[in-house]
Amino acid sequence: MRAILLDRPAPLTRTPLRLGEVPLPDPGPGEVRVRVTACGVCRTDLHVVTGDLAPKRSPLIPGHQVVGRVDALGPGAVRFALGARVGIAWLRSTCGVCPDCRAGRENLCPRSRYTGWDDDGGYAEAAIVPEAFAYPLPAAFDDVEAAPLLCAGIIGFRALERAAVPAGGRVLLLGFGSSAHLVLQLARARGHEVFVATRGERHRSHARALGADWVGDTFDPPPAPSDSAIVFAPAGEVVPAALRGVRKAGTVALAGVTLTPIPSMEYEPHLFHEKVLTSVESNTRRDGEALLAEAARAGIRPRTRTFPLEQAARALALLDEDGIEGTAVLVVS
Repeated sequence: MRAILLDRPAPLTRTPLRLGEVPLPDPGPGEVRVRVTACGVCRTDLHVVTGDLAPKRSPLIPGHQVVGRVDALGPGAVRFALGARVGIAWLRSTCGVCPDCRAGRENLCPRSRYTGWDDDGGYAEAAIVPEAFAYPLPAAFDDVEAAPLLCAGIIGFRALERAAVPAGGRVLLLGFGSSAHLVLQLARARGHEVFVATRGERHRSHARALGADWVGDTFDPPPAPSDSAIVFAPAGEVVPAALRGVRKAGTVALAGVTLTPIPSMEYEPHLFHEKVLTSVESNTRRDGEALLAEAARAGIRPRTRTFPLEQAARALALLDEDGIEGTAVLVVS
């Protein structure tokens, strides 16, 4: 089968990805094979390809926002019928027995494994996944629309939950890419007021078009304090601005998998008054199921730009340059 392969992480300028032919994988016990039709391109893929996330295997097929049809069942796999449309997300497996798994925090499992990092992902014509970690997909979304929901959507959903926005409250989004454009729609469907602070007029224009109540540059002071804030930009210098932007007892959630150093900041006005600073790590399967159902009910519409599989490197380069509105999606078959 055709696949995009990463032999060794490197800057994009050194062309670390190559298109190659690899054997069609066979599903093991409890696994299914998915014939990939679409795979979203995520900033986490960029971290994997360039080495911001330490390599786990070589060669590696990146990609973890995978949509396709089940075309083979491993021994004991009974959850899906052949031909079922499913999604594969970042969280690929957990141990199920550690204290975090037993407490419903499987996203913190020390033995968790991740699609497109620990194991091969969806930049290919087929991918393998444990059936327990595959998602049935709502009919409300076609394959390209469904792909961004499987990471940008799920992580955005968890970030919104961690941000603890009160009913009818106001949330400030800092950075406006793939995940934030879905969270804005989700927050408005929940009845929240949404402020957006982001660099680049293209992203600000996109936020306005989606109905943001206020839009400004990254460090512009918002017109009023927010109840909560979510930092999507992987830039530590944004964190003090987020903390200044929330009211007393407000919560700031950090949604990125990586973050540059947070600069020193004064206790007042950043953390005093019982403000809360929290982070988001991966997701649970419950997050994924809840996001897919809520997105279908609310009529969330991901904005996408499609690329053929062989242009994965170009899609990543545009993402790195903030040249994508919404989500880049590889159309595989």
